[in-house]
Order: sequence, then structure tokens, then C-alpha cells
Amino acid sequence: MTEGQRQAHAFRNKLVDNLVADGTVRTQPVEHALRTVPRHQFAPEATLAQAYADEAVVTKVDQHGLAISSVSAPQIIAMMLELLDVHPGHRILEIGSGGYNAALLRELVGDNGHVTTLDIDQDVVNRATQYLPAAGYPDVRVLRADGEYGAPDGAPYDRIIVTVGAADIPPTWIHQLTPDGRIVVPLRLRNLTRAIAFDRRGDHLAGDGYGPCGFVPMQGAGEDREQLVLLAGREVGLRLDGGMRVDAPALRAALAHTGADIWTGVTVGQQEPFDDLELHLSTTLPGFCRLAAQKSAFDSGLVNASWRTASPAVVDGDSFAYRMRPRPVGEDHTSYEFGVRGHGPRGVELAERFAEQIRTWNERQRGGPGARITAYPADTPDSHLPEGFVIDKPHTRVTISWP
Repeated sequence: MTEGQRQAHAFRNKLVDNLVADGTVRTQPVEHALRTVPRHQFAPEATLAQAYADEAVVTKVDQHGLAISSVSAPQIIAMMLELLDVHPGHRILEIGSGGYNAALLRELVGDNGHVTTLDIDQDVVNRATQYLPAAGYPDVRVLRADGEYGAPDGAPYDRIIVTVGAADIPPTWIHQLTPDGRIVVPLRLRNLTRAIAFDRRGDHLAGDGYGPCGFVPMQGAGEDREQLVLLAGREVGLRLDGGMRVDAPALRAALAHTGADIWTGVTVGQQEPFDDLELHLSTTLPGFCRLAAQKSAFDSGLVNASWRTASPAVVDGDSFAYRMRPRPVGEDHTSYEFGVRGHGPRGVELAERFAEQIRTWNERQRGGPGARITAYPADTPDSHLPEGFVIDKPHTRVTISWP
């Protein structure tokens, strides 16, 4: 083993040790695959330290400098592989390629299984075609194809995993699953993307676990990007989904005036996750969207929102409200309180409504089993859907309910 190989081995094992310690990696097969596949060989533009950091490695950008392909962050990859529940001998379809995840899947299916990986981008396909054999996985099938249509010539698949952000679940994916197959897809739910494990159940898909994630959006026939409505130059904007329309001039005027702050009394610990809070808000607040801000907007006092991730927000006509950056409370400042800021003529009303839903989450959903998510064909009548919040998409009707 060369010095470079020893260094890569050490970096790789440290990364996996951390993923095991934080509970992301739960099963021995996923741990073994992550310790075996040389991630750095699929991201040669990165240093060893960068390749084995728990961060995505961007491999291609568009003309605006936005990422359109990347090697996903290891934590997200591991979480989705655990959700996928792969067994030796399985036939797998991966939609969205690059090579690294396909190599992990090849390790999981063993010698009697088969992996097909596809991508619409020829550059991405070229990378996978080059890097997979070089890393020791020459039998992974690599295709250039539009992911919206899957790969019918290799169907049916025991598992399908989608590694690009999807706005919907096209019927082709479901039809290419075995009757008891599973698909894991990063599905956009009213501006929130969750990697959801769906099991095929006759005419619909039943969710069995999910986790927060972020992916570059799907290209091709299934492309459906979020809108970005700018409120203050390029410093502040609203991310909208599902054909939502807003009165941008009125909202710009609202932001120009001082907002009203309401603190909820609900706190979280320093390292405590609260991902289901946003999902709860998306199912209970009409006009739900997200507010994105640059650090300069926070520094100037224009907004009190995170610049690292978009904040949950709600719009109603000429007014809007958003969740502020939590403020430290207590003597040791290890707990943080949620607050809401409202702008516009109904800003206070919206902020109060928003704050009340944060309190409802705290009382009813916090620490619970999470949401139940199902996906039915788009022509399914209301009477055949389970109770819950319904998101209508071109191909599916997604229901979200809280036990």
C-alpha cells in the first residue's frame, strides 16, 4: 500500500467512524460499502481531505455558477442507502449518476446483483464510465437517458434510488419496480425536500421513513424548478413552489418597513434536530414558502434569518412572515428560542399564526414518530385518499398526516 493509499484509507475510516457514531450508518453492509469504495477516485478535483469531508463535492456548474452535478455529502448518501434497504442479489436502478453511489450499490448487491446507473448529462455519464472500472466496478451498467423515463430494458427493479431533486414521481418509476419494490426519492414537498422511502403497495406508494436532504434539481422532462422572487436586490428572496404566485411589489414594500417580532417560548438544544418542524409548518400554513437571504442582509439588519439555509415563511397578499434565527436563552446559552417576524399590513397576524403552529408542533409532534407520507396516482378521488394534507402534483397526490 502506497503512502497515498494509506492516507485515503485513514480519511475514509475516520469519516465512516463519525457516521456510525452519530447514528447515520446503522447496518453492517452499508458500513462495509462506505469503508470499501474509494470516494476520492470519483472526485479527483478534490483533495483527500475534501473528498472525505462530510460535504458535497461539486463536479459541474452551469453558466450562472450554480451546481448541476456533485458527489453528494456522505451523510446524505449513507442515510439514503439505509432507507433503501438493499439486499444481495437485488437489481438496482440509480437515477442521477457520477459513479460513487453506484459503486456503493454494487458492493451492497454482491456478485449476484446488478446495478444500472443513468444520467441525462453526457459529462456525468463520461465520469461514471471512466471512474467505475478504474475503481474496480466494471460491471455497473452506465446509461445516458432522461431519468423521467427510467430504464425499462432492465426492469423490473427491486430498488430504485433517485439522486437528483425530484418535483414528482412519474408512473414509469413505479411501473419499473417489482410488486414489492422500494424507491427512495428526494421529493420536493412545498419547498422542502425530503428523501422518502416508498414501498409499492398496489396502486400507491406507502412511505417508510424519510430524512432531510438537498440535491441539484432534475433535468429533462421532469424538470420543475422552484421560483425565486427577489425582494431586496439579490440579498433577499422568496422560494416558491407549485405554481404559487405572489404580489412581489407589495412584498418588497412590506420588507422595507420594520417588522414585528414574536417569540414563541419554544426552545431547542444546541445540537437538537428539528427537521419535522418545517414539515409540520408546510402542512398547516397556507401560503407556505421559504425566505432565502445573504449574510449581508442579516448584517445590515434587513432580515433576521439564517443565510446558510432558507427559512420557513408564509405569504398572504401584501404581507409575509418568516422564522427568525433562534436566539440563545438561559444562563449558559445552550438553548435557543424560536421566533417569527412579520412584515406588511397583516404581518402581526401572520406572525402570530406562524408562532402558534410552532407551539402546536412542540406540543403534539415533537419527538414523535414523524409524518406518514403516501403517494397515489393523480386521478385518485379524495374519498380514496387517507386523511391528511394533500399536495397535488402532475403525476401524484401526496398525502402527509401526523399520528
